[in-house]
Amino acid sequence: MASMAARINATLYLPRHIFKAEKNVGIDVATQMGFYPSRDRATNTRQHRRFSVMASSSVNPRSHVDMINGKKVNGIHVEEAGSLLGNMSSGIELVKDRGSDASLHSCLHGKFVEDRFVYMQTFVIRSYEIGPDKTATMETLMNLLQETALNHVTGSGLAGNGFGATREMSLRKLIWVVTRVHIQVERYSRWGDVVEIDTWVDAAGKNGMRRDWIIRDYHTQEIISRATSTWVIMNRETRRLSKIPEQVRQEVAPFYLNRAAIATEKIDSEKIDKLTDGTAGRIRSGLAPRWSDMDANQHVNNVKYIGWILESVPLKVLEEYDMTSMTLEFRRECRQSNLLESLTSTTASLAHEHHCNNSNNNSINRRPDLQYTHLLRMQADKAEIVRARTEWHGKQKHKSH
Repeated sequence: MASMAARINATLYLPRHIFKAEKNVGIDVATQMGFYPSRDRATNTRQHRRFSVMASSSVNPRSHVDMINGKKVNGIHVEEAGSLLGNMSSGIELVKDRGSDASLHSCLHGKFVEDRFVYMQTFVIRSYEIGPDKTATMETLMNLLQETALNHVTGSGLAGNGFGATREMSLRKLIWVVTRVHIQVERYSRWGDVVEIDTWVDAAGKNGMRRDWIIRDYHTQEIISRATSTWVIMNRETRRLSKIPEQVRQEVAPFYLNRAAIATEKIDSEKIDKLTDGTAGRIRSGLAPRWSDMDANQHVNNVKYIGWILESVPLKVLEEYDMTSMTLEFRRECRQSNLLESLTSTTASLAHEHHCNNSNNNSINRRPDLQYTHLLRMQADKAEIVRARTEWHGKQKHKSH
């Protein structure tokens, strides 16, 4: 673990509005990534063990940079702008300096809550994670969900030498692969917003695992997104699916929590129809994965598929609508050498059916204005990679509810 310690001299500017005062919601944003124990701290009358991965730094020359209103955000401890930069209105400067082992800071953070069944992590939405409308993209949300899930495995002490694999899985050359993801978005965070993500796992049949997430606005504690996913085990050398070995089941079963982020009746569980050249309304060819699109399991990262899927969505839709629901159904792996095609077809235009009589009239409960079916496939042999379904609400309507 000593290799994870780092000596950092970095300067970062963040928008000032993210440090506005918030009400005390009794949540300790501690670090839960490695195995450095620190003091127990009472939170809402309960005791939670805190663990930290520490990065070496020193004071330069002021007292060490600490927290935002008692919270740690994205692994950097910061103070209010006034205490660091006087009356500068443009933001605050976060400084991590060199030197003494006496002032170690967390470089990654998160914690277990609810008797260690739920893993919680906090993030700031950064400038490179937003789109043209200055809000987080669907890719950003999926990346944050993936990051939280991986940190959950690592923080639990189960991690082997694979990408999210447990020790027993690593011994058997097994890895987790996702087969289906469904995410619902009430609203997208903006640059500088702070979000809090909870994740947990449960069994999915005999040989699968379900992972759920909820995303909250850190300041208001409003739930702004929910997601659920199904995972199976694959041999990383043969690339064939495998049953869950009993030793692996015994590792993960103590972490299972019988709770659903999305009610069963609200999950998009219907089969996604296959698109063809004849049924697709738009086709975009020549999409080429790059080396940087590959992940540690030697295939294209699942999140990269979202951008290619959206390549065949009409520009007017991207400009005037928010994607409020996305379901991904993964069929096969994709590698850097594969050229891809993105197909999209309109499923329905539902704007004329839209009604505003429901008192709980948010974007998740309302009928979508648009719905699309998508397919990402190999360009050479037309083999399917991922099917998808998306729902969209008009930006103005979405923001007004």
